[in-house]
Amino acid sequence: MRSVLVGIFNLLFALAAAPLLDGILRQVKARLHSRRGPSIFQTYLDLGKLMVKDDQAGANNTIFSLTPIVCFASVLLAALFIPMGGVVPLGFAGDTLVLMYILTMGPLCVCLGGMASGSPYAYVGVSREIMTLMVVEPVMVMSLIASAVKAHSLMLVDCIRQPLGAGPSLSFIICGVAFFLALQPEVAKVPFDQAEAEQEIMEGPLVEYSGRKLAMLKWSFYSKQIVLITLFTEWFLPWPALESLPLRMACTVLKVLVVAALVEVIAQVFPRLKINQSMRYFVSVNAFALSGLMLAVIGL
Repeated sequence: MRSVLVGIFNLLFALAAAPLLDGILRQVKARLHSRRGPSIFQTYLDLGKLMVKDDQAGANNTIFSLTPIVCFASVLLAALFIPMGGVVPLGFAGDTLVLMYILTMGPLCVCLGGMASGSPYAYVGVSREIMTLMVVEPVMVMSLIASAVKAHSLMLVDCIRQPLGAGPSLSFIICGVAFFLALQPEVAKVPFDQAEAEQEIMEGPLVEYSGRKLAMLKWSFYSKQIVLITLFTEWFLPWPALESLPLRMACTVLKVLVVAALVEVIAQVFPRLKINQSMRYFVSVNAFALSGLMLAVIGL
């Protein structure tokens, strides 16, 4: 029963609270720029406007049409594997590797949809997205696998409970830092948003989407942001170990807000990097994450 309730909360958190989190981050951005900024509910209004607009199909093929649906569904499925308050709703149905496959499904679908659109801007965005995935996804995989090595299990519950009992190890800290560095490109924030780059390639893979399809894609991006940040806070910042489940969940929500605000601050402080600069940077981050994995293997 507890897993069912947490699963419902996770879905509502990823679906309903994601636009609210984006609205809060828009306020953070505005304050950093000494502006008043829009209402924190503006993202709901933006999505609502897209929902009622006519869908001007940029391409007439199945892949282009199904991409928003599959992307949206993959993020909601990932939300059911995210630990919330120490509980993993679908933990019995898969492990860390399954979670990584599900999280990768969304970006790959966006790449397929972009290529199916036939737009040259979409092709440029897709090429950048694929290059980013090739260097960012290994960081996340190595960071999570290092925790699995320390826990001697790939099961999500075992991985998040291990640091609570043994305390943070050197490999755990290194992999946590590496995972945090990978958050920025995973949620398409500056300085690693080259695949969308509205000022350069008009949102890249999304350039031919409009109406409800575009709303679903944007909503899935907002939900993915909250899912990944929740995964980071629950996996690498599991403290304090409170007894009450509602208190643990409330603490998780607070930590998500703090980490999301930090990600937004970084996005406003640094300029967008060139794609080759990003590649060189994440080669170093991959080496950093690999060192954490090696330390986990030898027991540090």
